[in-house]
Parts: sequence; C-alpha cells; structure tokens
Amino acid sequence: MSGASYALFISVFLACSVEAVEAVTIVLAAGTARDWKSALRGVYAGLITLGVIIAIFGPAISHLPISVLRIAVGGLLLVFGLTWLRKAILRSSGFKALHDEEKIFQEELAVARAAAKQTRHGVADWYAFTLAYKGVLLEGLEVVFIVLTFGTIAHKVTLASIAALIAVLVVCAAGFALKTPLAKVPENTLKFIVGVLLTSFGIFWGAEGTAGQSAHWPGDNWAVLAIIGSVWIFALIVVEVLKVIHRRPREEVKVVKPKVERRPVENKFLAALKSFVDFWVDFIVGDDWRIAAAIVVAFVITANLTVSALTWATIPVFVVLSLSYSLSRAI
Repeated sequence: MSGASYALFISVFLACSVEAVEAVTIVLAAGTARDWKSALRGVYAGLITLGVIIAIFGPAISHLPISVLRIAVGGLLLVFGLTWLRKAILRSSGFKALHDEEKIFQEELAVARAAAKQTRHGVADWYAFTLAYKGVLLEGLEVVFIVLTFGTIAHKVTLASIAALIAVLVVCAAGFALKTPLAKVPENTLKFIVGVLLTSFGIFWGAEGTAGQSAHWPGDNWAVLAIIGSVWIFALIVVEVLKVIHRRPREEVKVVKPKVERRPVENKFLAALKSFVDFWVDFIVGDDWRIAAAIVVAFVITANLTVSALTWATIPVFVVLSLSYSLSRAI
C-alpha cells in the first residue's frame, strides 16, 4: 500500500474506534441497568437503519463529480477534524476535563435505572431499546460518514470498510467480553490523533477540489504525510503554549447561577424535530461556527487564485488562524 493508503486505513480505524467506544458504552448501560434483550433489539434496529442509509446514499455519493466530492468531503472533514482537535487540545492542556468513559457509563446507568421505575411495562423495555437504538444510530452515522467519504474520494471503499469493520469488531468484542466501559482506552489521545488525521485529509482534498481538476499537491499523494506531520507539530506546540497559560495564576471569578425557570411543556413532535435539526447542524457546522465560516472563505479564495504556491498555502493558513482564534475564545 502507498503512504496515503496507510494513512487512510489508520484514520478510518481510529475514528471508528472512538465512535464504537461511545456506542458500546451506551449499549452496555442500557443492557446492564434495564434489559439486555431490548437493548440488543435496539442495536439490531440501529444497524438495519444504518444499512438502509448506506443503500440509499452510498451510490449517490459515488456518482458525484470528483471535484465536487473533494470540496464537500474536504470541508466536512475539516469541520469534523478541527472540532475533535480543538476539544483534544483543550483537554490535553487542562482547560477542559478529560473524557471519562467510566463516568459516562455510570451516569447513563443511573439515568437508565431511574427511568426503569417509571417505564418498565409489558414484555419489551422500550427505554432500553430506544437508548441502544439512538446510541448505535448516532455514533454509527459518523462511522458511515467516515467510511463513505474517505473510501469514495480515495477510490478505496473496500479498504475503508475493512478498517471500520475491524475497529468496530475489536471494540465491541472487548466491551462485551469485559461487560465494562472501555475506560482504559486513552480516548483523548485517540481523538487528538484522529483530529490531526481528519484535518490533514480535509486540507489535502479541499485544496485539490477547489484548485481544479488539473491541480495536484507537490509530491502528489505523498504530500498528505507532510501535511499530517505539520498539523501534528502545530497541535503539539499549541498544547504546550496553552499548558503554560493554564499554569499561570488567575483571579477567581464569582459565578452567579441563573434562576431556574420552568419551561412550558413542548409539543413532542416539535421537540423531536428540533433535536433532529440540532444534531445535523452540530454534525455539519461543529462546535464553533466561525471555524466553518473560515473554511468556506478559504475555499472561495483558493478557487479564485492563479498562483499555485498560494493555492496550497491558503487553506492551511486559514486552518491555523481559525483554530487559534477558536481556542483563544475557549480559554
């Protein structure tokens, strides 16, 4: 395999591993606190739904023009990757609490057990079913997105699918064999690595898509390795800088807790619709809309440049500036 193929395999494997860990944690909480049969039915239903989504959208994605596909996928990967990288940098530098699967598992467990007193009626446990279904569907959607985009644009759907399948099987086997959340998995480290990889592929494909069909990175596909190394070094430098800032003494700020007001009872359909829209907005735009806006601006500028040297530099510069600005606001 070429260097780009190795990087693609590792990217898909690690990204899908993170999503699988989160899905397994939710399913384990639903099964342990409630009912395993209902939880597993939710898993099967989620997998069937994902299969339908793949059957519908998979062929459609593969028929898009390669330039359009590179622009769309490059932009989404940049938003996706920078969101993960931003959180991982904040956690690594101490500005955000580390992601704790054990804590999440216990919280999910407590909520499920509390709900059990109210909703366990009849043969099927619908709370366990719904909890497992949503966990598999939401995390699975991200796995499907990663596989379809990476695989289609690199013409390596089989390789991406194998990487995803291995990741999911390994995580599921470990989780259900131990019947505990995979708390020992260094998830922040994985998210840091995946954030670097997704951001790098987003830069690579985004620049090629916006620069035109005839344009190629210096060094062709091997350029992605140089981009990965550059993004990695930049992220590590940012972490060290933020660690220094975090160690500085800061004035205590008194936090005034707002008064909790009773919200009016929402219509169930409108609440579900709002939740659906919020999910897709968060999925496409990410945590900070400014990053998504900066990526759009970078793509527009790159598409209108005539100097090849500036073509390859524009998107990385905007990535550095937008991530730095977003982090400065977060701290």
